Amino acid sequence: MKIGVLTSSRADYGIYLPLLDKLKNDAFFDLEIIAFGTHLSKFNGYTLNEIENDNYPKIHTISTLISNDDEQAIATSYALTAMKFADFWDKNQYDIVFCLGDRFEMSAAVQAGIPFGVKFAHIHGGETTLGAIDNIYRHQISIASKLHFSSSTIYSDKIKALTGSDKNIFTVGALSLDEMRNFIPIDKDTFYNKFSIKEDDFALITFHPETIAIKENCLYAEEMKIALEEISKEINLIITMPNADTQGTEYRKKLEELKSEKPDKILLLENFGKINYFSAMYYAKILIGNTSSGIIEAASFGKYVINVGKRQEGRAQSRNVLNAIFNADDIIEKTKIMLKKGNFSCENIYYREGAADKIIKTIKEL
Repeated sequence: MKIGVLTSSRADYGIYLPLLDKLKNDAFFDLEIIAFGTHLSKFNGYTLNEIENDNYPKIHTISTLISNDDEQAIATSYALTAMKFADFWDKNQYDIVFCLGDRFEMSAAVQAGIPFGVKFAHIHGGETTLGAIDNIYRHQISIASKLHFSSSTIYSDKIKALTGSDKNIFTVGALSLDEMRNFIPIDKDTFYNKFSIKEDDFALITFHPETIAIKENCLYAEEMKIALEEISKEINLIITMPNADTQGTEYRKKLEELKSEKPDKILLLENFGKINYFSAMYYAKILIGNTSSGIIEAASFGKYVINVGKRQEGRAQSRNVLNAIFNADDIIEKTKIMLKKGNFSCENIYYREGAADKIIKTIKEL
């Protein structure tokens, strides 16, 4: 069976890994990776290297991203991605093509495949993120897909409502959490030395723009900086940089200013990679920001999370999450509350064992 896997960013590639490892090592499948988006952007860490190091039998590369991140650049990148994938789908056929999540580049690649009858299998459909335009792209991808692998029954129900059908919808849990019981973090000394991390406690930080709040993002970026500057007086900060979203550079500029002002307290990283990022989450005291990893993955590491703003609003949350508005005082106050807590010990609502195995078993049976 010939399988294509669309990956447009460091985020979706890390989520795919448990599935990719099994597909690559199963003789039933002829696996091809289709890499595009920020993977080919040197500004965003050129994460194509990470994919190439994993030794897949075939990797397609498609350059689709405009360097700017204003509204016109995002729309132009969407159009360019669709145009290039029109040519790609004309020349390449697959039995199934996996797509994941909600990025605008992913949506464009999928939309271009509709006239060609590409059979898409969507992972993480049905979810809701009211603070990001990704919410629209995710639903577009779901409607264009023939197979659906959701992280929760509530999201499976949402897919049924979106597609008007209950066929080929499977609740498998969050793929990124697959085999979590066997996860072993990088040795602490090795990890700390690799990234020049001090032995003190640290908070793991990731902020992205709220892409439905274009006019407010400059203010939000400033509030973020003020909050993190104050929080850094209590704990060191390891910060992963924003995705290629509308106005992401506003957040980058504030983070770089913060680094220059407090170099001993702040570490900025463009791309951790999944094992390094999971190890950072394992050793972190808390998480702060508005990324999906705080909602979906952090509970499995026993971590409390300050979820800021509306980017993740609408996603079901485990009991480890405390929500804050995009206001420095509120972020600081909520962080102080969470720093007093120990480890989170309740269930992660997104965890189901064997997600990759369930996906593979399903497509073989179909």
